Amino acid sequence: MANSKRTLFLKRRMRVRNKLRKMNAGRLRLSVHRSSKNISAQLIDDVKGVTLASASSLEKELGIVGKNNVEAAAKVGAKIAERAKAAGIENVYFDRGGFLFHGKVKALAEAAREGGLKF
Repeated sequence: MANSKRTLFLKRRMRVRNKLRKMNAGRLRLSVHRSSKNISAQLIDDVKGVTLASASSLEKELGIVGKNNVEAAAKVGAKIAERAKAAGIENVYFDRGGFLFHGKVKALAEAAREGGLKF
């Protein structure tokens, strides 16, 4: 019996996350979620179970509400980097979840790197 797309996505997400946790113990996680209409990023402290900063394409101040393209992802990446700097965060690890590192996810990561985050 063939696996569904959702099952394969969940397996890929857990495989990526578990490998990253082993390699980057003690660092904060930059988690990305992409839907068909929006993209968001969060800085998460897994030890405390707290989200320290977040950015989303749903925020009106970014001026990209209703858009889900590479440019919107880059703006979200730049905003999360700005908020991380304000919180005093510099080193994180990038958790792409079950999404491929291509297109919008890649644009978000590159914009966050340009904004000063190291991963």
